[in-house]
Order: sequence, then C-alpha cells, then structure tokens
Amino acid sequence: MSKTMGFEVPIVKLREKIQELEEFTKTNSVDLSDEINTLKKRLKNLEEEIYGNMEPWDRVQVARHQERPTTLDYIQALFDDFIQLHGDRAYGDDAAIVGGIGSFDATPVTIIGHQRGKDTKENVKRNFGMPHPEGYRKALRLMKQAEKFGRPIICFIDTKGAYPGKAAEERGQSEAIARNLVEMANLRVPVISIVIGEGGSGGALALGVANHIHMLEHSTYSVISPEGAASILWKDASLAKQAAEAMRITAPDLKEMGMIDEIIPEILGGAHRDPATQATYIGQAIRSSLETLGAMDGDALVEDRYEKFRRIGVFSE
Repeated sequence: MSKTMGFEVPIVKLREKIQELEEFTKTNSVDLSDEINTLKKRLKNLEEEIYGNMEPWDRVQVARHQERPTTLDYIQALFDDFIQLHGDRAYGDDAAIVGGIGSFDATPVTIIGHQRGKDTKENVKRNFGMPHPEGYRKALRLMKQAEKFGRPIICFIDTKGAYPGKAAEERGQSEAIARNLVEMANLRVPVISIVIGEGGSGGALALGVANHIHMLEHSTYSVISPEGAASILWKDASLAKQAAEAMRITAPDLKEMGMIDEIIPEILGGAHRDPATQATYIGQAIRSSLETLGAMDGDALVEDRYEKFRRIGVFSE
C-alpha cells in the first residue's frame, strides 16, 4: 500500500469507507447504492476542494509520490520502437540516467531522462535517481549523437540532485554537469525538457538547458531541496514547509517568473492517479514544441536557447 500524504488523509478515509460499503453490498443482500453514491459525490467535492487549493509543500509531496510515473513509464506510453543505449564510453553505465532513440509521431527522436525506482530494490539499483558523472556523460554522448543525425532531443527531469558522494566527486561530478550545460547551450537541434517530478539543483539543470521547458502541474524545480534550504537558512530541516513557500519552486511560480514555458496540467490528485491520460497531456506539449522548433535552423535554435536563459531573472539598479 502506498504511503499516504498528510493532506490526503480525509480523501483516503472516505475512499476506504466507500470500498467497505461496496464490499458489504457484494457479500450481503443489502442495497446501499444510495449511500455509496452520496459518499462518491462527497469524495469528488472533497478532492476538488483539497487538490484545487494545494500549498507548495503539498506539491512537493505529490512530486515525490512513490507511485508517480517515471521516465521509463512515459517512454513506454509515448514513443514507438524505443531502443535503450547504455554507457558513457569512458567509465560505465549509470542506471540513474536512461536514454536511447525512438520515434514520436513517426519522427525519430532521442529521449533522455532521470530514472528513479518505485521500491527499495529498484531505488538501490537506480541510486534513488541521483546520477553519477558517467550518467551525465552518457546523456551528453546521446545528445551529440542526436545532433549528428538531426534528431530532436526530449529530456525528462526527475531527480533530487546529482549524487554528492566521494566516488562521484573523484570521477568529476562538477565537470560533467558543467560540460553538459555548455554543450547543451550549443546544440543545433531542438531540445525539449519536461520536469515530471522533482527537479533538484545542478543534477536537474544538466538536462535542462532547453529551447522549451515544461513542468507537470505538481512538479518542483529548485536549486536545493526545501529540507536543504531550511537546514542552511534556519539550521532546522523541520522548517521545510516554510522553505518550500519562500523558495517559489512550484510550476505556477516558475511560469510567472519566466523560467519555464508551459505548465502541463495533471490528473486530479496527481499524475499517479492516471498515468495513461497524463502521458497524453505530455504528448500534446511535446507535439506543440516540435512543431514550433522544427521550423528553426541550427543557428536559430542556438540563439533561441541563448535568449531564453538571458531573459530569466529580474534585475534592478
């Protein structure tokens, strides 16, 4: 059973009550359809009330939901003939970054994304979605390959951040991320990035230097986690809720500041409630971006990317 988020408790209890009455109806000769329908209407109203007024910390919890669809889930739903490619040709293969080639609406594309696990065993294999340097070098290898063959690049961002361990630093974590930033800025093919869960720090930005950046409605994109920010600012990680509000890390805030291009709406309650429908929403955003960016040549794409990031921020004298 999935872990219940704090703000979801009333919804979960009401769902359990409905399920209990439905099971009772099946096993006993009692008609409780009126009561069940009344509770279902109450559930719908409660969901609209709670999910329609989510605070930043609530969105953080949804973005971290253990059943939230991952990069591989969306690849399976959106792309045909996907072939996963492995290794950075220098050290090894990092399971926290997946990538390969496939087709979208019959157009060849390169797909790259962070990959976390959905249970303990898979999370250990994927290093909880926190890439080592070889992961970013694999991503860059696939990006340069895409540029060589003229394929658009689609990136899925979903990581707490790059792995901060000793081994990663010894193998050049900072250099790997920095090189991705430089190289992505100069790619002569369309680059589309979509934040599907957490977008944490440089580990996320290493796949985020794109012409178009989209975010799922309940995803987050930030320089540091709310817990990390609270530890630094107030020496107390328990103040993460206040930090999430102050940092403005949600999709509506980032859209307002011009840091992302489009908010992709989510299913009521979060993408994990209906991954298939959520994938269609993402597909619509990708299709729209490809139509716009496909009309640009290499020089225009590089200039568009440069101007996009140059415009970010508010300056005053």
